[in-house]
Amino acid sequence: MLHYAIVFFIIAIIAAVFGFGGIAAGASSIAQILFVVFLVLAIGSFFFGRGK
Repeated sequence: MLHYAIVFFIIAIIAAVFGFGGIAAGASSIAQILFVVFLVLAIGSFFFGRGK
C-alpha cells in the first residue's frame, strides 16, 4: 500500500510540473489517503501482531 501512495505522489509531482493542476490535486489526495491507511494498518499490525 505504501508503494501505491508513493506512485500517486510521483504522479502528482509530474502533473504539477507540467501544469495539470486538477490531476495533481487528485493524485495528491489519493496518495494522502493511501498513506494514512498504510499508517493505520502498520500501527495496528505492530500492536496486534505480537503473538504469544
